[in-house]
Amino acid sequence: MRTEQLVRTFVEFYEERGHRRITGSTLLPPPGDPVLFTTSGMHPLTPYLKGRPHPLGRRLVNVQRCLRTTDLDEVGDTTHLTVFEMLGTWSLGDYEGPASLEWGYELLTEGLGVDPGLLHATVFGGDERTGPDTASLELWQGLGVPVEPTAEDNWWPNGSEGTVGPCGPDSEIFLWSGDGPPQSTPTRDNRWVEVWNHVTMTHHRLGDGSLVPLPQRNVDTGLGLERLASLLQGKPSVFACDLFDPWRRLVPALWELDEPSLRLVCDHLRSAVVILGDGVRPANTGRGYVLRRLVRRVLTALRRDDPSRSIGDLPEELVRHTLDHFRQETREMRPEFVLRMLRKEEDRFGRLLERGRQVLARARFQGPLSEEDFHYLHDTHGLPRELITSLREG
Repeated sequence: MRTEQLVRTFVEFYEERGHRRITGSTLLPPPGDPVLFTTSGMHPLTPYLKGRPHPLGRRLVNVQRCLRTTDLDEVGDTTHLTVFEMLGTWSLGDYEGPASLEWGYELLTEGLGVDPGLLHATVFGGDERTGPDTASLELWQGLGVPVEPTAEDNWWPNGSEGTVGPCGPDSEIFLWSGDGPPQSTPTRDNRWVEVWNHVTMTHHRLGDGSLVPLPQRNVDTGLGLERLASLLQGKPSVFACDLFDPWRRLVPALWELDEPSLRLVCDHLRSAVVILGDGVRPANTGRGYVLRRLVRRVLTALRRDDPSRSIGDLPEELVRHTLDHFRQETREMRPEFVLRMLRKEEDRFGRLLERGRQVLARARFQGPLSEEDFHYLHDTHGLPRELITSLREG
């Protein structure tokens, strides 16, 4: 099943069950949201999760593009992307978590043809603040799906106590990706790949970590499109699903890279195109620095074996394919404009490299570097730690 068909099947399934499709937003979160980029489908819906009536009703479905910098160092493995798409559903004070899970099971097994024997679930097992999610546990047991209770792993979001906002117990659905029959459990075997998270939002977490009940109980689900597509297509990684077909065809012919480097280069360049397409420009702070960092990580990987490699050689076809998929191409946002911006950033990086080599050649930086040295090099000369490390290794 190709990704377009997967999206269509997902949306139509929920529309048949009374959900209204809402238009996904850009990577830029709504005003007042403290995050740099939209990291999940719930960000644009936060006011409605807190109780404001949504104009389209209590049952919603959408496709939302997201960006997560927290997983940046994981990119290059088989499951993580910087920019990805999340298929989402919401119940705003309507149905409860078990109903959402039952529909999820039905869609996966009947709508998408997943073998029920390849599924495993986890549920919230309770902690010192709230009790276990027995309703979800009983639902999975009734369906015959193996289920594993956990504490921290099944409370969303599971960040620090300072994380503020809607939260609650979740139940995660995993799909077996290994050869042979399924083994063990999701917390003990990473061949169980998480594909769908169903959160029952029951509380609002305050800055001091305390929990207060939300005025309404909501259900928020998120299913990673590329991750599920790769599993349904029998591919070994998200980079092998059909969305990356043109990248896998053109990039290896352009640059000879090992597999982890190829994945990083494809992911970061594709992500940079999407970020530019949503109006962000390179800068030394905020969103612009995330974009700049992605481009520099690409250049570092490309030039590790051949300093002559250039982003300027990137085929325009790949830029157009990405802009088209994310519906970003306009009269102002054309592939040639994106490539021009990337080349300008590459030139800026080249000047920074030259300056970095000259600075690091000084006698005071010949031995091991202290934290004070790293801070000085960054604050005085604009050299980030990863670039310093790369230059010294080179």
